Amino acid sequence: MADETGSPRRVRASARDARKAQRAVRPAGPAYITRAIPPYELLSPQGLEAIERHADRLLEEIGLEIRGDAEAIRLWQQAGATLSDDWRVHVPAGLAREIVRRTAPGEFVQHARNPAHSVRIGGPNTVLAPAYGSPFVSDLDRGRRYGTIEDFRNFVKLAYLSPWLHHSGGTVCEPVDVPVAKRHLDMLYAHMRYSDKPFMGSVTTAARAADSIDMCRILFGKEFVESHCVILGNVNVNSPLVLDGEASRVIRTYAAANQAPVCVPFILGGAMGPVTTAGALAQCFAEAMFCVALGQLERPGSPAILGNFLSSMSLRSGAPTFGTPEPALAYFAIGQLARRLGVPLRCGGNLCASKVPDAQAAYESANSMWPAFLAGANFILHSAGWLEGALVMSYEKFIMDVDQCGALHTLARGLALDENAFALAAFQEVGPGKHFLGSRHTLANYETAFYDFDLSDNNSFEQWSAEGAQDHLARANKRWKAMLERYEAPPLDAAKDEALREFIELRKAALPDDMA
Repeated sequence: MADETGSPRRVRASARDARKAQRAVRPAGPAYITRAIPPYELLSPQGLEAIERHADRLLEEIGLEIRGDAEAIRLWQQAGATLSDDWRVHVPAGLAREIVRRTAPGEFVQHARNPAHSVRIGGPNTVLAPAYGSPFVSDLDRGRRYGTIEDFRNFVKLAYLSPWLHHSGGTVCEPVDVPVAKRHLDMLYAHMRYSDKPFMGSVTTAARAADSIDMCRILFGKEFVESHCVILGNVNVNSPLVLDGEASRVIRTYAAANQAPVCVPFILGGAMGPVTTAGALAQCFAEAMFCVALGQLERPGSPAILGNFLSSMSLRSGAPTFGTPEPALAYFAIGQLARRLGVPLRCGGNLCASKVPDAQAAYESANSMWPAFLAGANFILHSAGWLEGALVMSYEKFIMDVDQCGALHTLARGLALDENAFALAAFQEVGPGKHFLGSRHTLANYETAFYDFDLSDNNSFEQWSAEGAQDHLARANKRWKAMLERYEAPPLDAAKDEALREFIELRKAALPDDMA
């Protein structure tokens, strides 16, 4: 079945290689996933009500501290909350849920500068974004090292070129060679200049969040930004039950500008939350709901995403663990809770604790990504590149993860049941006891019948050996280099580019060069 005369195997291989080469040059995937398969429903209505009830008790009886944002506290008091000391806010049962349900949109569009890449967040839709926040990067050639602005730009370019990622992400790695007070400007400009997919802004201070929004006003126009979401801000709660004043101001800054805060508790079971999954889940839901409601108090009707980051940990060492069953169960439950609340959900993606892109990285990532997807998550951060518990952004792991993300697009379409899918004409042509390889139906469908993993090698041992006996890691290394070599920046209006550069120059002149 494999020779040099144009046999079906040779035809399939040639077409596959051509498609892989095309995907290496430019993005060709859909703007986002619209799932035709239903989300997994783990809990009964009674179980969901029990979690909601315990979340309400945490907010009412224990309370949540907002440390250093008097305006946020005033907004909550005006809405009906009380204080037990200067910072601890007690929210009456059901109030946070009522605020969110009353005004927060269930779906919204985040607009990209290229409208073809705008994404719809919420409902049956899923948006995949790269990993976020790693101080280190790694690759097969140079090993583990601190991230630089060059690395940052490389990952923006790779995300732009990856057909199965819909979003450019945010702090894809920390460029530690740029001063802390100024690096947010360079990072956001990289997203704007080297990609035309949607992106995230700075959240480290409210002033940097405001800079991010101001840059969007230059790129999209002030009036457009006032009435359309163009940027997300990923804000973490200081779990348990503390919202830092700076984080609170960041939420309000994004919401006030009609942009979307992604409100994410960061809970390691046994450290920032209880070891029992139900208790940690109630805490996570309470904290995230509180933050989404705060954005609605700042500007009713502004977009928001309810986030979830629940992880297990090794109780022997205190290290976070990933790909374990407990967070998977929490994903299924938080998906149901978010749908009941009527807001989009953010979950984590290809998470692992492994130090290198090995078998541990693969199975932990799969055990994290599949539950997030099946839970119906609308925005999956950390879909590609995550290594070593978020300490490292890996070039090879990024490519491996993107390959897996592509398979989810096929899964999301569900099972076709049309005339072509049942292939009766093929049975009529082939008949009993013969193969389908050369049938008209096979030839008409062979390019799209099965998802083809770019990095997988399915050749014979002899052919694999003759081609260099490269393992998965080596193939990923080769691929990201080829992608960057072929990268071409999407066009950007020259006047807008100049205005962005002028804004950055002025802001940098006013900021310190402190690297701490």
